[in-house]
Amino acid sequence: MYQPPHFREDRIAAQHALIQAYPLGLLITASIDGLVANPIPFTLDATASPHGTLRAHLARANPQIQALMNATECLVVFQGPNAYVTPSWYATKHETGKVVPTWNYATVHIWGQPRVIDDTAWLRMQIDALTQQHEHDRAQPWDVEDAPPAFIDAQLKGIIGLELVIVRSEGKWKVSQNRPEADRRGVYAGIRAQGAAGDHMAELVAQYGKLT
Repeated sequence: MYQPPHFREDRIAAQHALIQAYPLGLLITASIDGLVANPIPFTLDATASPHGTLRAHLARANPQIQALMNATECLVVFQGPNAYVTPSWYATKHETGKVVPTWNYATVHIWGQPRVIDDTAWLRMQIDALTQQHEHDRAQPWDVEDAPPAFIDAQLKGIIGLELVIVRSEGKWKVSQNRPEADRRGVYAGIRAQGAAGDHMAELVAQYGKLT
């Protein structure tokens, strides 16, 4: 990934936080037939290995499983908040006019050797963990136990597990921190004015732009 120094985010804790907040990763593998990519929801165990371990499951019929079984490395891309940035938000526009549009975003790229797991007990633990991750704060959380056991058993037969010990990772937070302070404040105000959908990006602009 292209990494200008001012956009690098090498702190593992920050990378893990983004993965946990935006757990739908794009799983990318290479095979003799070319590149294959699928969006897959992951869980992250931050303590299972030095850089963390990702776990997921795929449909048994997914042809990417064969590529995963033969792969020595795969890539998972997690995309965090993103927002279009209009030059109209920059104070510099009114001073010199020398500005252009851009796009703000935060992303984490993960590399590791995939391990395909065909084990019912492992799969049940994985779907329990994934379910709890997304249901725990609901007023009436759904639990896997709420479904009939025979139905869950049948569903488990249709999936394959995936574990990825993280070998290396790259984080990139492109959130206007390279702009003058007046421009950063303009971006922050502009994104906040767009409503709740931009709140997370506005928070990142304020944090990394040292506006708070």
